[in-house]
Amino acid sequence: MKHIISACFFLFSLSMFSQKVTVTVDKTLTLKEFFKQIESQTDFKFAFTDQIDTSQKYFTEKKTFTNVDIKNLINELNKNAVIQFSITGNNIFVKQKTAKTTKKKSRLSGKVLDETNQPIIGANIFIKELQIGATTDLNGMFSIDLDKGNYTVVISYLGYQNKEKQIAIDKDFRTDFNLESNSQELDQVIVKTSKATDVRNTQMSVNRLTMEDIKRIPVAMGEPDPLKSILSLPGVTNGGDLSSGFNVRGGAADQNLVMLDGAPVYSDSHMFGFFSVFNADVISGLDLYKGGIPSKYGGRVSSVLDVSQQTGDFDEYKVNGGIGLISSRLLVQGPLQKEKGSFILAGRTSYAHLFLKLADNKNSAMFYDLNAKLNYRFNSKNSLAFSGYFGSDVFDINERFASTYGNTMGNLNWKHSFSDRLITNMSVFYSDYKFSLGMSAENFEWNSNIKSYGLKYNWNYTQSEKLKVNYGIDGLYYDFNPGVVKPTSSTSQFNYKQLDKKYALEYSAYLDLENQFFDKLTIRYGLRYSSFFRLGGEEISTYEDGKAVIYNPLYNIYEEGTPTGSTYYKKGQSISNFNNFEPRAAISFAFNDNTSIKASYNRMAQYIHMLSNTQSPMPMNIWTPSGPFTKPQLLDQYAAGYFQNFKDGDYSFEGELFYKKIQNRIDYIDGANILANNNIEQVILNGRARSYGMEILLKKNTGKLTGWLSYTLSRAEQQTPGRTPEEPGIADGKWYLSSYDKLHNLNIVGNYLFNPKWSFNANFTLQSGRPATYPDGYYEFGGINIPNYSLRNENRLPLYHHLDLAATYTPKPDKKKGWQSYWVFSIYNIYNRKNTASMRFTTNEDTGVNEARSLSIFGIVPGVSYNFKF
Repeated sequence: MKHIISACFFLFSLSMFSQKVTVTVDKTLTLKEFFKQIESQTDFKFAFTDQIDTSQKYFTEKKTFTNVDIKNLINELNKNAVIQFSITGNNIFVKQKTAKTTKKKSRLSGKVLDETNQPIIGANIFIKELQIGATTDLNGMFSIDLDKGNYTVVISYLGYQNKEKQIAIDKDFRTDFNLESNSQELDQVIVKTSKATDVRNTQMSVNRLTMEDIKRIPVAMGEPDPLKSILSLPGVTNGGDLSSGFNVRGGAADQNLVMLDGAPVYSDSHMFGFFSVFNADVISGLDLYKGGIPSKYGGRVSSVLDVSQQTGDFDEYKVNGGIGLISSRLLVQGPLQKEKGSFILAGRTSYAHLFLKLADNKNSAMFYDLNAKLNYRFNSKNSLAFSGYFGSDVFDINERFASTYGNTMGNLNWKHSFSDRLITNMSVFYSDYKFSLGMSAENFEWNSNIKSYGLKYNWNYTQSEKLKVNYGIDGLYYDFNPGVVKPTSSTSQFNYKQLDKKYALEYSAYLDLENQFFDKLTIRYGLRYSSFFRLGGEEISTYEDGKAVIYNPLYNIYEEGTPTGSTYYKKGQSISNFNNFEPRAAISFAFNDNTSIKASYNRMAQYIHMLSNTQSPMPMNIWTPSGPFTKPQLLDQYAAGYFQNFKDGDYSFEGELFYKKIQNRIDYIDGANILANNNIEQVILNGRARSYGMEILLKKNTGKLTGWLSYTLSRAEQQTPGRTPEEPGIADGKWYLSSYDKLHNLNIVGNYLFNPKWSFNANFTLQSGRPATYPDGYYEFGGINIPNYSLRNENRLPLYHHLDLAATYTPKPDKKKGWQSYWVFSIYNIYNRKNTASMRFTTNEDTGVNEARSLSIFGIVPGVSYNFKF
């Protein structure tokens, strides 16, 4: 009986499978329509779970099956369909196809280098057959996962000749590429830029200028200057002519983290802002982050300016330099050991003081600086580099006032590659800024400085093209010397006095991830944890009710509090400590390869402050740490933007909106005495600041005429309310314009290549005058007119603008070896605009009439420089 039943079942099955059908499937056919075709021609019924959506179109290609057995049909469909069919009895079960194990891909990796074997950052690597690509990282490295096969790899970068190479991939493969410059300019090192805006990258609010751009922007005396060049970008201003520092999105100069090869720089200018400390010949990269700042950066609340030096040529010796009207520069580079080690040495000096002496002028001003970098590659996985900087300024007036100041910096860096996926970078550094002031008439000398010692260890891990992870730790030890006063003769009225030294320790850890969730959406998110300790030994004053500043209601003014005692903290003992979590997030949504929108948020903490009662930081300004009376500044910044490339990247548009708010921004009471004040807490209050605005950048990237137009509409304000209902605060406790507010800021930069020998450059700047406080009346006391001033920063200086022109002449543009040279002729402020640097209100001694006098620094300034290399 059992055998009879089995035979019947077998015959039944054969009859079922032998049923013939004719069906056509294509991309437009829904699963429900397919079921009807089968069920109308056979006795089979379909069975499936709710996970199967019968209204969806699961078939990927068009195919017609004519009079085919049902079993053969199912087998054919299972080869390509994204769902799985199986037959049991007269039922056809439908389920999602189980994912097959992904075939392991091979990794193509390597490094892109320039003619001097220096890494090119942001170079494009493109796989022709797959229409996919990647860009190089901060070390010039790239990696792409590929299936086995033969591919055409194209390497490209603006200012360099494209390189194409055929590569066969059957396992992990590494190869390096060297690109040759196609520029006709001398020493036109292209750094950290691309032909068009990177619309897919999550990073926003960052500006990258090429060294070619920097050398073409006309500046006073024709000296190329990276720091002056960033003033042509949206959201960046400064105090005007002959002012040091720069302001980003309404922030103060001390809120910018300025780094050279990863080490902090505490003063960024020579000759009170006439030159910057950065020699354009030796610089290889410059990134300015204004918002959306990655988690690896911390310690400031406005911006990060990350500057790096070249590594030197590994193959041959080279010399280049320039001779200008008031300064000259020279650079030498070459191999220490062929293809293994390299060096680069660069120096600058000014000699305007020599001409002043010839004219019997007793005033003098000069500077010099030296840059050095040594690099050694032990193997493909390990390299060691030392970089250093030393700069000094000497300034004296009529042999009565003398000042010297400058930076010293050293950094030892080790890079190690565990694999193509994991690269580490460890550095130890030292940075020192010193300032000295001598007054021969008063027979005294004052010296101050800030030193810092640091360690950084960063890891960069690439899990895949869709997931990148960066993490690291860093520590920084500070040694603040606010000043020591020394008498220089026995007749001096000053006694020796050492202001209290201050010490602090700052350390942090960060994690940053970048995820590409699908082709259009990329998110970067991270967290930084920072901690700050104010350390002894130092004696800290105590005050009644803990208030170092007191309010005098009789005169409606703030006054210095009187210490009631003091507490001494031993060296290394914690005086105060602060801890902060600093989350960061950024998102990019690309509509296509040319258009995207981006948004970002970042919180940052700043634990050190620069004490200054001037709008532009001067060399004598003092840095001080947070502590019992000075809280760390805390920033929250939000930004959103629209980015688009036009005509295959020939034109680019970037538009951003931003909003910043800062807690614990220090403010000064009226009449604050900052210089040589051992109890600085007696003249400062904790307030808050905010800024908001719109930035627009329109660029023309190709053709004989290139350049950009940037415009910023913004507002920067500060508020210091009273600590109690009875106190008025600063400016009656209302929001008032900060000294860094520039409502309008317009810059137009144009470069025109007339022919291989001649190129022309122009830069036009138009800014609102900076806020100022004018007297709104006078009163007479003892026969003397005394001005009565309005509330803080209620007025403005006149509009600031100038037009600068330059022409570059290359006598032999086709010459690529031997002595090569070019001339730069420039005119700064060609229509001789007398821009107001400050206003002084006095009484005319002859007429007795009150009058305002405007101080201007520059009129028209011609310049010429001769530049060479061999």
